[in-house]
Amino acid sequence: MRRLAHHLSGMLGARRLAVVLGVLGAFAVVVSLATVLVMMALGFLANRANELDEERTRQTVFGALSSMRNAIVTTARDYSVWDDAVEGVYGTPDMPWLVTNFGLATEGGPLFDTVFLVDETGGTMLAYRNGEPFDMDAGTFGGAAFEAMRREVVEAGLTPGKELGAFLRTSKGPAVAAISAIRPASEAAEVPEHGLRTLFILRHLTPARISKISENFLVSGLILTESAPAVGEAVALNAPDGQPLGYLSWTPEAPGDKSYDKVRPLVLLALAVVVVFFALLVLTGAIFAVRLKADENSARMQALTDRLSGLRNRTGLYLGLDELNARAIAETRDVLMLYLDLDGFKDVNDFYGHAVGDRLIRGVSAGLSRLVPDDAMLARIGGDEFAIVFLAGADGVETECLTRALLDFFTEPFVIGERVAIVGASIGIAVSHRGVVAGEELLRRADVAMYRAKHAGRGRAMHYEALMDDDRDLRREMEEALRAAVARGEIDVVYQPIVRARGRDICGVEALARWTRDGQPVPPDVFIPLAEATGIIDALGPLILKRACEAARQWPDLGISINVSPAQFRNPYFPDQALAIISEAGIDPARITLEITEGYFIQNPGRAKLVMDRLKAGGVRIALDDFGAGFSSIGYLIRFGFDRMKIDRSLTMAGQQSIKGGAMLQATVALAASFDMPVTAEGVETAEQAAFLHLCGCDQLQGYFYGRPMSEKAICDLIAPPAASQSIAG
Repeated sequence: MRRLAHHLSGMLGARRLAVVLGVLGAFAVVVSLATVLVMMALGFLANRANELDEERTRQTVFGALSSMRNAIVTTARDYSVWDDAVEGVYGTPDMPWLVTNFGLATEGGPLFDTVFLVDETGGTMLAYRNGEPFDMDAGTFGGAAFEAMRREVVEAGLTPGKELGAFLRTSKGPAVAAISAIRPASEAAEVPEHGLRTLFILRHLTPARISKISENFLVSGLILTESAPAVGEAVALNAPDGQPLGYLSWTPEAPGDKSYDKVRPLVLLALAVVVVFFALLVLTGAIFAVRLKADENSARMQALTDRLSGLRNRTGLYLGLDELNARAIAETRDVLMLYLDLDGFKDVNDFYGHAVGDRLIRGVSAGLSRLVPDDAMLARIGGDEFAIVFLAGADGVETECLTRALLDFFTEPFVIGERVAIVGASIGIAVSHRGVVAGEELLRRADVAMYRAKHAGRGRAMHYEALMDDDRDLRREMEEALRAAVARGEIDVVYQPIVRARGRDICGVEALARWTRDGQPVPPDVFIPLAEATGIIDALGPLILKRACEAARQWPDLGISINVSPAQFRNPYFPDQALAIISEAGIDPARITLEITEGYFIQNPGRAKLVMDRLKAGGVRIALDDFGAGFSSIGYLIRFGFDRMKIDRSLTMAGQQSIKGGAMLQATVALAASFDMPVTAEGVETAEQAAFLHLCGCDQLQGYFYGRPMSEKAICDLIAPPAASQSIAG
């Protein structure tokens, strides 16, 4: 060392060496101080990162608890605000219905694992847990908190109605619970104002459930303990009275400490290379920033994404629409939206279950993703509703090609495991010229056009027009008037005579619904489709059947034919409901013929066969209505074994208009005869038609020639004379 100092002194001189050594010493001190400050700064950043991560995790846990409570409150509302539930709960409870719709819903616990149905006195009417009957009283199981919630819900009454959610401790452990009064969703059902019965559902916070929350919300090591942990973070799970039921704790990830440990060797290395040190420091800061930004972007994407399909949700759609409108204004282009609603998706859910329905939604989403242009925005905005938005050219060629491709896509069946689902799509198209139409308004216009396409026959696309808004308002007014008329029993029933082809004497009548609104008759082909589309048919159909059965008691020698809507056939309770009405009227079920068109059999052959078999087992006859007006198939005649065929008026008219029409009519009757199926001919208007149809083999005739639809009293007057004079001239 002395030799090195002597050598340097010789080179620089003593004075200069002292200066250099001083400078080096000072530099060493500065570097040391800088290193200490940097290390302290890094330690502060690490602690701050840990605090931010802990606060984020805490907010996430709070959000998870809030989400669980909101979800079970929503579930309670869905199961309690329900007309069918009102009918099943009040009065004499329909226990099979309650078990099916409430009790068995606890099996597997997808939404709740325990359910209680509580009467107006607080007594337990139904208790199920995990799909099995549960011998426990609701008050005992839920404790004082349950009773306090029940009183608050009952005191709230029907207007506006209330659902409450809370965390409770039960004999099975902590649970998230909700309670709601059973009340109607529409004016069609009524409940006693001071005799409300309540639905109490619970979902217990089992270790598996807590693990699922940990996985879904990215909280590491989340567990539920009875006491607050001595080490680590925790959130209290409080009962309604503020007492803790337990504590949700987790293992902090301490991202700051982990990052600090990684950076420290680089900082030590920076003692020798200051420049590298500061470069690494900047890089470390950038890593922190990138990570925080990535977390922010991930959370933002989750908030804008539909979980089932992976597409944008409604919020994401509106955000994208704002961006597209801004681009459209800047580029002087149009924003175009296609609004798709799946036709027949409800049938898939009803027949195969929601799990298959979810898989169908994912399959449709994947198919649509391949069809839409790369620069288009695709979103799922409802259960079976999708929106496609893009900047369109002025010529509209892109829109036409995409619409055609979408409709072609839905012509093919969807294979879901071993099942095959057939759904179509109705498409509404709306345009925001130069981006001047706001996103919500554009979506509303496309929605209006979509409903017009659906009502026009489905499986088609229609562009929005301003007149559609007026039509929609009129339709809504008519729907409200029809619903009120059905509820008040203001629908009339008229009867059209049916005569035997041999002898021309009356052998039956067909019951037909008639509605007069504000003194003006509303055509059946207007209000019947409206009733089918809005669900009013579930109340209208039984009303017509009951009126017809009551009238039939006056005519013991006549058969009664009643049209049945495909929407009624889709109702799984329809067969039992119809047979109950016929039994209550006290008439022979063999006198009742229910007429159904072939369209429903084509769409849902499996379910249609089950419904037919149940009705025929009860003694009711089934007729295939309007044969020859649609896609008639011999296969359906073989498979379903109808009791009667009613040939359409168009086939009756064609029989006399041409030789080919007559041959087709004769062939149709001969086909029915080969299946031992009697034939009723509709639309008979002349004596020549009646004679020709008789010669063809039709055994019954119906039409204006033998009588227009008439009142119940008119039918009584018509059949009042002795049997010898009952024959109607033909």
